[in-house]
Amino acid sequence: MPRRVPAAYDGRSSTSPACGPTGPRPRWRFRAAAVGAAVAAAVLSGGVTAPAAAAAPPGPGTYDSGHGDPALQRALAELVAAPGGPPGAIAVLTRDGMRQVYRAGTAEVGTGRPLRPGDHMRVASVAKAFSGAVALSLVDRRALDLDDTIGRRLPHLPAAWHAVTLRQLLQHTSGLPDFSKSQAFQDIVRADPRHHFDSRRLLDFVSGRPLVFPPGSRYAYSNSDNIAVALMAEEATGRSYESLLRQLVDRPLGLTSTSLPQGYRLPRPFLHGYFTAPGEPPEDVSEAISASGAWASGGIVSTPADLSRFIGGYAGPELLSPATRHAQQDFLPGGNSEPAGPGANAAGLGLFRYTTRCGTVLGHTGNTPGYTQFAAATRDGRRTVTVSVTSQVSTNPALLTRLRATEEHFVCALLNDRGPGAWGMRPWRS
Repeated sequence: MPRRVPAAYDGRSSTSPACGPTGPRPRWRFRAAAVGAAVAAAVLSGGVTAPAAAAAPPGPGTYDSGHGDPALQRALAELVAAPGGPPGAIAVLTRDGMRQVYRAGTAEVGTGRPLRPGDHMRVASVAKAFSGAVALSLVDRRALDLDDTIGRRLPHLPAAWHAVTLRQLLQHTSGLPDFSKSQAFQDIVRADPRHHFDSRRLLDFVSGRPLVFPPGSRYAYSNSDNIAVALMAEEATGRSYESLLRQLVDRPLGLTSTSLPQGYRLPRPFLHGYFTAPGEPPEDVSEAISASGAWASGGIVSTPADLSRFIGGYAGPELLSPATRHAQQDFLPGGNSEPAGPGANAAGLGLFRYTTRCGTVLGHTGNTPGYTQFAAATRDGRRTVTVSVTSQVSTNPALLTRLRATEEHFVCALLNDRGPGAWGMRPWRS
């Protein structure tokens, strides 16, 4: 029998968002409906009170955008300057250990502070790639199998869902209804964006619903998929998903500034995220929403530097066996990430293929109030690109089109072998 939504989720909590620890109470002008829409789009995230890693200037093996391609710098600057554009943007290109950083705008409005690779940020739905990394690492260790079903691993979930496999969850072909689109969930977030959810019971919001379509019959992006993936990982190992992330992903890849919080606070220093609209001043929403309502589907906090290391390890051969990588990269054409990445998108297992005019990279995108992310790598993992901007660009179709073109510029630069200063990229024009 499906479990009932807990009484704690009845939507009656209505405490107003309090001010963060380092500044005045934000004005919270943006409509609650906008937050609810963002949740339904797939990408809530929150903060953490873990110790902050110090932001550092570029170190050995790094050169800043002043020595890079001016066209790439202009493309990023034009994105920030566009109507309703993000207050800040940072792109990191890596080739064989050499890192090039491009940045435009500011990490915090009113301060002029530059964006740095060591600044924390919400990675939004790129967190789904992390849950893919955990699950596929467990497949390599034979603790899980891609053909494991919900019925076998999570028999307490509705019987109508029992035939869904781990493979289908990772590829968004499961048919699970999306908990973040449920009215009850959205009502709670609208009333209290910082509400603390029991992350392991998020599927209760849709436990009374049948599958949206027969498992494996088509593609549909759903936040519920990665919640179920994390629960499967916990059931298979008897360990918390957070500890599995640390053991299987963070430590092997050397991710020192990546965490999965439950609260709404961000570690310092961080890239401030904003609600933006043409003709209106940006509003800081960095700590507006609790991560507990996103968890394995979108709650991870990281840095541009860590995100670059992660995507190189996950898309490349460093983390997974050849056989598991072969399954991971069985791509379904037309499966778009959320938001769509550059070029033509295709869905693998916790990973997307982006086929651009310059070639193909593998990665993931994400968006949440205050942040939009793109992280990708070549198949050998030796070249990576991340583009992080400090607003939810997907709410503005024209701006999203511009962002996707900018991302493609950086992909082309990554794949071009002539080196910086000779990439010949033109800034995107409207």
